Amino acid sequence: MRWIIPVVLISVLAPFCLAAEKDEKQKAAQSIDELRQQLEKVLAETHTPGVSVAIVHRDGPEWIAGLGKADVASGRDTTAETLFRIGSVSKGFASLSILMLADQGKLSLDDPVHKLAPEVWFENRWEASDPVRVLHLLEHTTGWDDMHLREWAKDAPGSMGLREALDYDHHSRISRWRPGTRMAYCNSGPAVAAYIVEKLTDQRFEDFVEQNFFRPIGMKTATYFERAPGTATTLYHPDGKTPYRYQNLLFRPMGSINASANDMAAYLQFYLNRGAVNGKQIVPAAAIDRMEIPASTWAARDGMKAGYGLGNFWSVEDGFVYHGHDGGVAGGHTDMAYMPDYGVGYFFSINSENEDAFDRIGNSIRAYVTNKLQKPLLPPMASLPPGAAEYAGWYEPASPRTEFFHFVEQLAGISWVRFKDGKLLFTSLQGWNEVYLPVAGTQFRHVPKKDPPEPVATLELLTPNEEGRFIQAGMEFTTMKRIPAWLAIGELVLTVFVVLSIVSILAYGPFWILGGLNKKRRCPAERGMRIWPLTAVLGLITSVGVIVVCAGDFGDWIMRLGNLTGWSAVVFLATIAFAVASLGSAIAWWRAPAEGVRRGVRRFSMIVTVALLIATAYLAYWGIIGVRTWV
Repeated sequence: MRWIIPVVLISVLAPFCLAAEKDEKQKAAQSIDELRQQLEKVLAETHTPGVSVAIVHRDGPEWIAGLGKADVASGRDTTAETLFRIGSVSKGFASLSILMLADQGKLSLDDPVHKLAPEVWFENRWEASDPVRVLHLLEHTTGWDDMHLREWAKDAPGSMGLREALDYDHHSRISRWRPGTRMAYCNSGPAVAAYIVEKLTDQRFEDFVEQNFFRPIGMKTATYFERAPGTATTLYHPDGKTPYRYQNLLFRPMGSINASANDMAAYLQFYLNRGAVNGKQIVPAAAIDRMEIPASTWAARDGMKAGYGLGNFWSVEDGFVYHGHDGGVAGGHTDMAYMPDYGVGYFFSINSENEDAFDRIGNSIRAYVTNKLQKPLLPPMASLPPGAAEYAGWYEPASPRTEFFHFVEQLAGISWVRFKDGKLLFTSLQGWNEVYLPVAGTQFRHVPKKDPPEPVATLELLTPNEEGRFIQAGMEFTTMKRIPAWLAIGELVLTVFVVLSIVSILAYGPFWILGGLNKKRRCPAERGMRIWPLTAVLGLITSVGVIVVCAGDFGDWIMRLGNLTGWSAVVFLATIAFAVASLGSAIAWWRAPAEGVRRGVRRFSMIVTVALLIATAYLAYWGIIGVRTWV
């Protein structure tokens, strides 16, 4: 039966592998002038209005600038003083604030959140034995779902306080697994941490950060609030022309900061100097060390250093290891990263949602920063750990960020792990037989097929526990659970069966319609067996199509689906129509008379009806049938 595994995977993965294109590497700029030219070329080719950029060394900045336009309509230029929204890079200040209070003895990272803020609602059925602790809020290990669309869509006035914001909608704050075991990015965690800061200091969080970090670090213009016209950039849709209005996020601590390139250069230097500014220690160096190393996941307790720390995570690019954070808001993308061992870091932020521009600008800056640096030494390949063979098998994601898309990740994330020639081979939709080499204990480092080998371990064979056997894999820090081979193969086979059935319904749809117009080919007894499956598929396509169209840019996705609009109502009604029509297809097939229905039509109807019922049951199980995205 071994042949089943590669055959099923090839059938599922082939279209994705064939569609992959080889990325062309940008030649590293040899000077700031050449780098400037590269960035200006990217702005022009991607229709991105402007970029804010800083390259900083431990002893001072190398380049701070603004390129392009901060506002297209007025022609206002971007400068080093222009404020950009840095998104989730803001989360670092929630962690720094908690660490400062911990250093002052006002709390501990291990304190249960209920002890410090019992009035903040969340649900954790393991609270008695595994309470949600402060560090879980900052390392995204609470197990909570990420913010719901309704929370994202709320345009919170500047006068709204954190307590009021946290009370606006708490339904996402439910632990889906034991806190302190798996990492799943959750924007409400830092907001709860910020509220704890407010409660212990009797001071508004934004004021606390202004007093204890912005001013001492030298971030002279940084703010959590909208600034006066002319000081900040306008944010744009991917076309680089259509502006967004300024949105006040519900939870300001998780992503609301506006900062200039000058501000971010000072912030980077603060990290490179391990919490010191001009020789004065703002936070202990140990606090910066703690931010960079995760501690609360299974993988961290098993010795894995790479991961998401306290508002600060690891990333590997072109063989170099970075610390920092990225961020995104409606109309902008930001990246801040640094390498403590080399004493260098960078920041850039664009005022458009153009992903291509963001990737190309980041590649150009990193190529320049690392052009003359020696890549870290690669750990030697070790022997496979004892018992490694027991981890061979099938896995599925066990730490989804959002429950809304869990039903997709459940299928798309199925992976196959095996061992050969002392290596771990990892196959998923992202790649076939990705190679991981053992380096120490139960840790493995990735050897990509195109990019340089990664110098740090990013895959861990986790210690088995009462919940099963798990691994943590990749720079997304995804926890995956081993499942029986029959279940994985069954899910893949059923997925292929359902997809092919839906495609066949669409393919035959026009022939059914045309046949109904021809008197000689009309078969009234077959009418229901044809119409109901086609109606079901059209309902499914409508719901998916609306979501895809809305997802064209982040801002539209949030506002259209996070509120009760025509878009969200169509998704709600279309998913119900799909389920009703699927049941109608089953009834039509069951009630079809023995006479007057051709054998081929009856068989085809039975096959596609079974596929539709499987899809309906699956989507209903995950709450997608009749989903109200605005609730």
